Amino acid sequence: MTKVSDNYPAGQHLSDEDLKQALIAKHSSGVKKSEEFTNSEPTTFHTEIVTLPSKGLLYEESNPLSSGQLEMKYMTAKEEDILTSQNLIKQGVVIDKLLQSLIVSKIKYDDLLVGDKNAILVAARILAYGKDYDVEVACPKCGEKSNHTIDLASFDEKEIKEGTYEKGVNQFWFELPASKSKISFKCLTSGDEKAIENELKGLRKISKLTGVDPEMTTRLKYIITSVDGNTDLAHIRKFVDGMLSRDSLALRKYVQEVIPDVKMDFVFECPHCSHEDLSMAMPLTVSFFWPRA
Repeated sequence: MTKVSDNYPAGQHLSDEDLKQALIAKHSSGVKKSEEFTNSEPTTFHTEIVTLPSKGLLYEESNPLSSGQLEMKYMTAKEEDILTSQNLIKQGVVIDKLLQSLIVSKIKYDDLLVGDKNAILVAARILAYGKDYDVEVACPKCGEKSNHTIDLASFDEKEIKEGTYEKGVNQFWFELPASKSKISFKCLTSGDEKAIENELKGLRKISKLTGVDPEMTTRLKYIITSVDGNTDLAHIRKFVDGMLSRDSLALRKYVQEVIPDVKMDFVFECPHCSHEDLSMAMPLTVSFFWPRA
């Protein structure tokens, strides 16, 4: 599962001042001095170590993320201000701004693999409001809605398969079943996600006219790093546009199999029609960071 230290107060939301005074009194080793200041006084906060699904294996040795761990602090009122910022919400950057504020380790945020970022997201929610996530889910069979409590601490990590990678290199290989082309691909990073979103924004005007959403092919163009040894970006983009659907499906399935991530699914049982789904994807709603309180 997504791992943080075992001693966090699950479900307990402490005020900044209460947490500060309690930690100072105990002389806890988890107390850190922030580089941020309020009223010219240094802020004291508690931190936890989060284990990354990638275990740091795909980062270059010189990258701090190669340790496979990351230090982050508990959410405070300052971070709640970020979450409620209408400007950041409209820009679609509120979650990134939140995580950047919570991460204590000196890293380059854009270097984070998407799967590792997902683990940090779940850990941030657990540290802030506890592991229980109350959400309303619509049954895929009967359509009726019901309330469910998802245990975020029960999520398992999807680790990298042995023999599919070279340590310190974010690169995997796959032979397409139909064309037999051998391609290399990578795990997307936070920086890649930002670039993809910017490109899709530019394509949405065309999408409105054609009715075609190019998100899948755009993502493949960023994931694939070479085709039969050719790393030219123009060649890769042209190849993706002409890729057989059978090859595209096989590649996407393989990518999901090998990349490190957090399995954010849960066991669903509909109280109305008794439909069961042993691995339903967790719905990410506003209550994830905005509990009913």
